[in-house]
Amino acid sequence: MTSRSKAADATGTVTRDDIEAKLRELRGEVDSAGERAKGGAVVVGAVAAVAILATVYLLGRRKGKKRTTIVEVRRV
Repeated sequence: MTSRSKAADATGTVTRDDIEAKLRELRGEVDSAGERAKGGAVVVGAVAAVAILATVYLLGRRKGKKRTTIVEVRRV
């Protein structure tokens, strides 16, 4: 069941207006789906960035502690 104009139903031909209307309809659906996906992608990207930064920070702290030199000063 496609939505066609009265001219297309009466003559059986598809006009330029019919094609443009259908393309606008499809584009609207694609745009709305894209906006929904973009919102989720931003959240996932932000969470991933925070996780990567936290991991790098913690690994850097650990490596810094392993390489720390302890100097003992004795007075005689």
